[in-house]
Amino acid sequence: AWRRQVGALLDLDAVAEHDPPETLAAQLRPYQRDGFGWLASLWELELGGILADDMGLGKTLQALAMICHARRRDPGMGPFLVIAPTSVVSNWIGEAWRFAPGLSVAPVTDTLARSGRTIDEVAAADVVVTTYTLFRLEAGEYRTVAWAGLILDEAQYVKNHQAKTYRCVRELAV
Repeated sequence: AWRRQVGALLDLDAVAEHDPPETLAAQLRPYQRDGFGWLASLWELELGGILADDMGLGKTLQALAMICHARRRDPGMGPFLVIAPTSVVSNWIGEAWRFAPGLSVAPVTDTLARSGRTIDEVAAADVVVTTYTLFRLEAGEYRTVAWAGLILDEAQYVKNHQAKTYRCVRELAV
């Protein structure tokens, strides 16, 4: 798989053009189309990547466009997991409901045990959004799900390979 992925990257003359999915309720700016195209190309090559730019330029929207693109390609795939700082979880939920109303979104803003929900109930959604702290506290539950993709908002939370959050992320089935 690794050789196939590297070979595909080496064969790229340019990032493929991708039309934003019809299910996205937003008009992407040119730089957002480029970011979405980059993410969609990485998705199709089964590679991960980084989308980095200044705050407020629409990285969440670009990621939501990629999720809609992936869902259009494979409607039966598992859920995407978004792990974000507590301060931006509500932004993810609000933007998903606004720009991708066709996606079912399960916010996890309390431990599963405290909320009375199971990971299976939460993972029935297209997108699960939780915090780094809650994810780390119940990492064993999250490991039981075959995630279609993982989005780490503010990924500096996992840059230390000796930290527990890093180890928990690495153990996910993605």
